[in-house]
Amino acid sequence: METIDGPDGRPRCRWCAGAPEFVPYHDREWGFPVGDDTRLFEKICLEGFQSGLSWRTILNKRPAFREAFVGFDIPAVAAFTGGDVERLMGNAGIVRHRGKIEAAINNAGRALELIEEAGSIAAFVWRYEAKAPAPPQSQTTSPESVALSKALKKRGWRFVGPTTCFAFMQAMGLVNDHVEGCISRSAAVEARARFAVPGR
Repeated sequence: METIDGPDGRPRCRWCAGAPEFVPYHDREWGFPVGDDTRLFEKICLEGFQSGLSWRTILNKRPAFREAFVGFDIPAVAAFTGGDVERLMGNAGIVRHRGKIEAAINNAGRALELIEEAGSIAAFVWRYEAKAPAPPQSQTTSPESVALSKALKKRGWRFVGPTTCFAFMQAMGLVNDHVEGCISRSAAVEARARFAVPGR
């Protein structure tokens, strides 16, 4: 897949052309390995909220999501009540979808259980790191994302289908999906080489 030149003239994945805010997200976050449970939980939640919508919508609303969900602090979100659901349904800064809001709260509870089981969310999800990924951006699911989806659903998580899990894996560096020639591909490879996989 071809690259596209960014505002600095350097080549990047073509999806960066979709919106100006995609460039810093692409350069600083997408595809770089993450071992922090709060960031991993946030991303799973935001990918769930994106279902049926564009990532641009969610990215632009991310500050409001962080405020509404108290920084995606897992124990705090797990303690949300029906009153919090109604509060969030009245928050125009986020995606006001009752099912997705309730799923995020449910998933916080399941995240606490997962941490008890595996030691951390990171230790669990990194078991599903792509070992031999397909050519970059050639797919929307993978055997690993299907397996992760099944494992999370078995544990009661919601809005974690294979496509959602694959997007999560792309963003959190479990697969390096920067295209050949993209300035961030080699940087992501180097970051992965320095990254200590949790639980190993």
